[in-house]
Amino acid sequence: MHPSNHIRESKGTDLRGKRIVLGVTGSIAAVECVKLVRELIREGAQVCCVMTDAARTIIHPYALDFASGNQTITEITGMVEHVSLCGDVPDKADIYIISPATANTISKIATGIDDTPVTTFATTAMGSGVPIVIVPAMHKSMYQHPVVIDNIERLKSLGITFVGPNLQEGTAKIASMAQIVDEIVRTLDRRLANRKIIVVTGRSQEPMDSMRVITNRATGKSGIELARRAYRRGADVELWCGNVVCEIPDWIPCNYFDTMEDLMGLAEEVRGTLIVPAALSDFGLKEIDDNKIPSSEPLELTLEPLPKFIDVVKDRTDLLVAYKAADTRDEAVEKAEGMVTQGRADVVVANSIKDVRKGINRIYITRDGKWYEGRKRDIADRVLDNIEKP
Repeated sequence: MHPSNHIRESKGTDLRGKRIVLGVTGSIAAVECVKLVRELIREGAQVCCVMTDAARTIIHPYALDFASGNQTITEITGMVEHVSLCGDVPDKADIYIISPATANTISKIATGIDDTPVTTFATTAMGSGVPIVIVPAMHKSMYQHPVVIDNIERLKSLGITFVGPNLQEGTAKIASMAQIVDEIVRTLDRRLANRKIIVVTGRSQEPMDSMRVITNRATGKSGIELARRAYRRGADVELWCGNVVCEIPDWIPCNYFDTMEDLMGLAEEVRGTLIVPAALSDFGLKEIDDNKIPSSEPLELTLEPLPKFIDVVKDRTDLLVAYKAADTRDEAVEKAEGMVTQGRADVVVANSIKDVRKGINRIYITRDGKWYEGRKRDIADRVLDNIEKP
């Protein structure tokens, strides 16, 4: 067994059974390809690599042989590799990725030129309907060339997906591995295509004085994972983030809020499916000191209830998924089912605070009346499975 199989599906099964062809061109970002191949295998994919001569001056084919467990294609031979993998054949590849893609290769593909193995594969894939994803990487001045811009737009109009680049330090840098993999899965998985989903995550905080706030321990990780999983399923996703302690994917549009007042200000923009795993403030101070309160004396605070966000926006949604935490599992189920009965939410995801553990969640979903336990990624999938149901 090739060592690449040791890591297969170690992250998940989103690409299980998928055959991916990766075209590598002569950008310095070719050094990232081994990482990309391994990430695709961790999601379950079988990967075969194709290289231009220019790419071979940057990274040796042996590196990609090792990463993928398949022999890298560096020339088109009598075995007609481009047709066998991307032609109009019964077992053709599921998707063709070009990462990194230079200005030269992009322009060749846009004008129908196929004088390298990578461009020949592109011509064949386009002619047989294999989806293509292109990940540009080059100097910023090259990326901003008017003809290159026109060629990118032309390819987009033909249905080709572009990922990135990130414009930093005078360079059009290759997109992150996470973004590339998300876009590949999204291209192949369209279960939630044309669905608008807003995920409200993180924690709100209410001011005490000019320095201090009242908040809670929520991290926002569950909501971030929900947004990414929905994005991978093809949904039109938007994040509304309070205070979070994890990285926010910059390829998903995001609005930010601190206080409940901030969040209520976004209420008019609610539409489609709304999922609210955020830990939102139930109380705020009746009076807020404009200065920093001295810490030398005992302090009494008067709190008053704040409006409930889900009650304000319920009638503006096509589907509202609320979250409810309680002290015990029985109480969590009772309160969750009560919220549905009262019409406050269409679906409620509930949990017992006692079940909260690092990395593992246990939740109850009212729509199917079941408990689930697993990683945040697995739990997010179970929630999304339920909202796919009519």
